[in-house]
Amino acid sequence: MSSSLNVLVVDDELNIRKAVAACLEADGHRVVSVGTSADAIAAAERRSFDLAFIDLLLGAESALDLIPRLLAIAPWMKIVVITAYASVDTAVESMKRGAADYLPKPFTPAQVSLVVNKVAEIRALEQKVAGLQEAVGQSGPIDLSSASSAMQRAVAMARQVAASDVTVLIRGESGTGKGVLARAIHGWSARADKPFAVVACPALSADLLESELFGHVKGAFTGAVRDNPGRIAMSEGGTLFLDEIGDLPSRLQPKLLRFLQDRQYERVGDHTTRAADMRVITATNVDLEQAVREGRFREDLLYRINVIQIEIPPLRDRHEDVAELAEKMLLHFSRQHHKAAARFGEEAKAALRAYTWPGNLRELRNVVERAVILCQVETVGVEHLMLSPASPPAARATLNAVGEPVPLEKLEEMHIRAVLSTTPSIEKAAQILGISTVTLWRRRERYGI
Repeated sequence: MSSSLNVLVVDDELNIRKAVAACLEADGHRVVSVGTSADAIAAAERRSFDLAFIDLLLGAESALDLIPRLLAIAPWMKIVVITAYASVDTAVESMKRGAADYLPKPFTPAQVSLVVNKVAEIRALEQKVAGLQEAVGQSGPIDLSSASSAMQRAVAMARQVAASDVTVLIRGESGTGKGVLARAIHGWSARADKPFAVVACPALSADLLESELFGHVKGAFTGAVRDNPGRIAMSEGGTLFLDEIGDLPSRLQPKLLRFLQDRQYERVGDHTTRAADMRVITATNVDLEQAVREGRFREDLLYRINVIQIEIPPLRDRHEDVAELAEKMLLHFSRQHHKAAARFGEEAKAALRAYTWPGNLRELRNVVERAVILCQVETVGVEHLMLSPASPPAARATLNAVGEPVPLEKLEEMHIRAVLSTTPSIEKAAQILGISTVTLWRRRERYGI
């Protein structure tokens, strides 16, 4: 049986609509049936469809004009023209307008199933390609196996909740692998063959983020030269991952709350209410409870996203995992860059174990990849790791000045100040720290640097 699809049936004959819908629903597909072009356009604007069966003649109307209008709304939709007046000319013209297939009447349930199965295979392939494109630059040799009991609990919880559609909040410091765990939950779920869409909340201004998330129509604002369906529409049937939701602008929080409550939304510049079907996973390294107290985050939104909470421990609390993770990354990057590096020297291993990893897995990944590129022999030495020398001296200076241990947050502030004072740019400092430039800007604002 093919994957379940959202199918639109457009035919002015009620009996045909019922027959095609019954055939499709028997195979597990979700069907909306309408009798006019206007109703077809309205349905496509409210809901995302994978496939449409369109009668060539809708009363006095020709479906040939409907084909490009539907594709303008949903370019991914596959359209199959059905007609009792089959001819080579109409078949060719339908294909020119954008139809994917052509089905003459009368047809059998087996013929309908054959067409649907073919479309399901195409959609599954397209969604897989989209998922791979989304993952390019984000994926790495990081897996979820761990000797840490805290990490094992987090992964076990993720596996348990993957079977449901409940909203999940993943918490943890920057670089701990929140996105990796979110993608794993999607992969373990029944929605694994559907899209996984990512929206990075701190990466865009409020206006651009609204458009990226909900979509916009052509002409909605300056620069909107074409329709944008938005990430919600692109993740239909799959999973929407809202990364660093603690940085969601205040004015977008009510709109997101409404979407989470009833899975309905409007594109920017459009009053048509659309329905969506997807799982929502969020992640943050922000203390959301503190943000609520300070009025920066809505309390009702926190309750809505925090149905299930999973905490990922920082890498400094997973010291037993550092060596194994580094070895896996070394193998991965050696192959990727066609380098000879095959092992870590003893001094390099000791340095990896002793380092505090303020940038967590992201920093470890950067350190190992850089070492592979710099190393011209099989054994990676401590000189190839280029670990920031500012961290240990900063810790010692703090202890000497105050005479007692200091809070980790204060140590982080001092480390960031030390790195910034010795680097020529924010980008270079972020690279050394193993965090994104967005995260570094946020840390500077927090500490008043």
